[in-house]
Amino acid sequence: MHLFRSEEHIDRWLDGRAPGATITVSKLSELAHAWWGDRLAPDWRPQTRFENQEILERLGLTGEFWRLP
Repeated sequence: MHLFRSEEHIDRWLDGRAPGATITVSKLSELAHAWWGDRLAPDWRPQTRFENQEILERLGLTGEFWRLP
């Protein structure tokens, strides 16, 4: 993962290479809270692949890059 300050910064870093998926820091924060927010709960259990995929879709993270194997 790389953090960039702007789309122009991404373009310079890529230097002509094809980009992967990009999201904003606020979307990354949403994802982290949704994915890891319950880990300290006494009744925590690992999420299923289906539940994890639902998190991604709920946050609008769709497409090939975001499809879990």
